[in-house]
Amino acid sequence: MSGNLLSHIQTPSDLRKLTPEQLPELAKELRDFIIDVVSVKEGHLGASLGVVELTIALHYIFNTPEDLLVWDVGHQAYGHKILTGRRDNFDTNRQFGGISGFPKRSESEYDTFGVGHSSTSISAALGMAIASQLKGDTNKNHIAVIGDASIASGMAFEGLNHAGVTDANLLVILNDNAIGIDPSVGALKHYLTQVKEGKNPRQNNMIKSLNFDYSGPIDGHDLPALTKELQRLKNKKGPRFLHIITTKGKGLKKAEEDQVKYHAPGKFDKVTGEILKVTDENLPPKYQDVFGLTLTELAQKNENIIGITPAMPSGSSMKFMMEAFPERAIDVGIAEQHAVTLAAGMATQGMTVYCNIYSTFLQRAYDQVIHDVALQNLPVIFCLDRAGLVGEDGATHHGVFDIAYLNCIPNLDIFAPLNEKELRNILYTVQLGIERPIAIRYPRGRGESMDWQLPFESIPYSKAKQLQQGGEVAIVSTGAIGNNVTKALSEINNSVLFSHYHFGYIKPIDKDALHTIFSAYKTVFTIEDGTIIGGFGSIVSDFAAKYNYCNKIITLGVPDEFIEHGSINRLQQYCGIDVKSLKDIFSAY
Repeated sequence: MSGNLLSHIQTPSDLRKLTPEQLPELAKELRDFIIDVVSVKEGHLGASLGVVELTIALHYIFNTPEDLLVWDVGHQAYGHKILTGRRDNFDTNRQFGGISGFPKRSESEYDTFGVGHSSTSISAALGMAIASQLKGDTNKNHIAVIGDASIASGMAFEGLNHAGVTDANLLVILNDNAIGIDPSVGALKHYLTQVKEGKNPRQNNMIKSLNFDYSGPIDGHDLPALTKELQRLKNKKGPRFLHIITTKGKGLKKAEEDQVKYHAPGKFDKVTGEILKVTDENLPPKYQDVFGLTLTELAQKNENIIGITPAMPSGSSMKFMMEAFPERAIDVGIAEQHAVTLAAGMATQGMTVYCNIYSTFLQRAYDQVIHDVALQNLPVIFCLDRAGLVGEDGATHHGVFDIAYLNCIPNLDIFAPLNEKELRNILYTVQLGIERPIAIRYPRGRGESMDWQLPFESIPYSKAKQLQQGGEVAIVSTGAIGNNVTKALSEINNSVLFSHYHFGYIKPIDKDALHTIFSAYKTVFTIEDGTIIGGFGSIVSDFAAKYNYCNKIITLGVPDEFIEHGSINRLQQYCGIDVKSLKDIFSAY
């Protein structure tokens, strides 16, 4: 096999026909292929570029898919997908109807475990390894590839702790590049840095102390060294741990130099690496920036304000406060459970704590929200970024469950701002003093207006707002999806039939407004950017049932299924809550 090596590889069995001397050329081709596609189609870039050699070496040495390979999070699995039968449709990556941006069991037998959230790989691979033992298969290998940011999470340590007292055929590979999405933080990062620099005595090796056969660190871009060490480890038994050093963005100079920006850079020039400029002039601000800039503004006047984020300072825009007040804005790493209870501890001491976590990641700290915050009625302010449908990251990242999973918790308020002005004002209002915790949910993407940095106004507690007066039908919405309703109503001929109410407070809900609505209108629509099972519509329907209203209630939102990846507008269209779908529904009345 000569010439273009990658074009001849459909599965790892084809890869294994290459000579070891051909692998570096394949690595170059694979890297170029990823850059070619992602530069045009967008996606996660730096992580996959950093593990090209590791990906090739793993599939070359191990007998995948019989040997089971688990990628933590999956940002780095593009090369894996390309080598396992998905090269020809890789350009559909993250698009509606195309392949997922993360490993997905239903997509390929080589995707042994569905991922998207961090730190699950060791537990999953250990579970597979113990199951293999129980079935009498002692030769099968089980490999978990985990990054240095992910391994700092509590769940990863739980997996390591268990694995160390088994004789499971497990290989954990630490892909150490000192960065997740943002640079890694914490004492473990310091330890790993000392190991890499040869400053930590071997007898102090913490991995060995957990009963793992430790080897490394080795250069993760040195294919001969990688294949040699993996071949050695393949023939050993029991828990093994390989520490490799890689460079995120390897092979694209710009991506190596700015690893945060090139985690998912958008479209870029594949030759120079220059990110293609998308003008944001005369565009409304991103909700995350409204949060970050407003919090910094408030912190200048309120010295009790603390900001906490679990490894998302850039994504949440907590970076603004971290730059202005580094001692009062804390990145705790990928540790959502710790973030929530840390916030609770600070709240006991009178601090005003804004705990900023993506909606999908707060799921990882559900017990802490209930047990450590709500049960003790501590006034923590949860700022849930990426609430609702988030787009191309798909099912693992949509923030569609938070209304349903938070509504059942006593002592916890829920607020969903209509726009960036209301987000700014609720952030101001809660720091004036609250008697119980609150979750503020807001979407990914941009707001509605350029003119948002206005003087602060306090938001009345648990009060709905009428946005339009009409005659026959009431539309009640919560959060930014209400803007789709406003736009739809502005484009139909029978708009006078509809009244539109915005419920910022989902809990406690404005009962007086609901009594007024159910008394005045025969038909009530509820609209939300979240699951209709247990969501805002369910709350409204429960109210109607409790007070014996018999109005017709039509609930619009995310159906009872996991929504795949695609643009936000395409996914809203699928759920029937985009502007066009709403126009069609309302026009039919």
